[in-house]
Amino acid sequence: MKFSRIMYVERKAGGVTGDARIGRVTFSRTMRSMYYDGKEYLKVNNGFKYNCLERETGEEYWISGCKANGDDTLYGGNKPIPIDEDVREEYWTIIRKLPELKDKPYSN
Repeated sequence: MKFSRIMYVERKAGGVTGDARIGRVTFSRTMRSMYYDGKEYLKVNNGFKYNCLERETGEEYWISGCKANGDDTLYGGNKPIPIDEDVREEYWTIIRKLPELKDKPYSN
């Protein structure tokens, strides 16, 4: 049985910040691999600004659980983050506890 949850996924692309999304991430049985948007991410412990590597390309990513206050980025910032349509209502009602925003396509 695979476990999944709504997560913040940010591509680091060699910088401190990068493109990000909020979506449903599925975990392998061992919890060492994650899957999102058709890609596999491997958990690493030695990253400075990243905690995962995309298996095929080796690109660095920061993947973490979404916070109730919406401050999901690793290094702060208040830019709007796109939320995948299939998790939008759950994100706003369960994680953020702001059901009145359930149709809003971006966090922050």
